[in-house]
Amino acid sequence: MEKISLNERIEYKEEKFTKRIVFKDEQSVVFVLNFMPGQELPTHRHPGAMLYLTVLQGEGIITADGKDTGVSAGDAVRCEGDEVFSFRCTGTQPASIYVMLTSIPDERYSAEV
Repeated sequence: MEKISLNERIEYKEEKFTKRIVFKDEQSVVFVLNFMPGQELPTHRHPGAMLYLTVLQGEGIITADGKDTGVSAGDAVRCEGDEVFSFRCTGTQPASIYVMLTSIPDERYSAEV
């Protein structure tokens, strides 16, 4: 068993969003994305993977294949890896999202930023 504090993975920066790894193995990665108001995750895909997200705090808009969906703390979302995906923090408070990505397409998807 391995225990990690999610609170230690919540870190906001004024200049850009942050990504902090929680767990990583050969096939999957779990991380926390942290956004200040107005920050966004660029549009991208996760070819061959599944993406599971849980909003820990804050609110924003997830866009998947051109469809906007508002999310807030406590919401969970599942996206197919081939869907074109992005997130924008639209609230007045920071937002943090817990993410599990299965079948990592390549190492770029499991690096901290």
